[in-house]
Amino acid sequence: MKTFANIVWLLCGGLEAAFGYFTGSLALAITVIGIPFAMQAFKIGLLCLWPFGARVIPTESPTGCLRVFMNFIWFMCGGIFAWLMHAIFGLFLYITIIGIPWGKQHFKMAGLALAPFGKDVELDY
Repeated sequence: MKTFANIVWLLCGGLEAAFGYFTGSLALAITVIGIPFAMQAFKIGLLCLWPFGARVIPTESPTGCLRVFMNFIWFMCGGIFAWLMHAIFGLFLYITIIGIPWGKQHFKMAGLALAPFGKDVELDY
């Protein structure tokens, strides 16, 4: 069932969203200072490719307060727009009864797009 839901997700916009995150990640990776942000955009892009069966978990990284600063920069430089996009699509999908599983995936991505530093994506097979 997860495979079917992921295929529907890809056909109905997931592939385009992942392509957008991968393109943004490539643009960020061109600059040296943007490499940490490129890795986070790539992580969200991977979640956009196969969201059903994936979990967002907190990492045990020793970054400390640097993670808060990086999340603040991410939020101010575009994370709010990514969060808003996923939150609005999630709300629209929740309005329909059949779209609730896909809405849940958008809310999962919205949480990751809001503050990606200190979180990791884990696939459940």
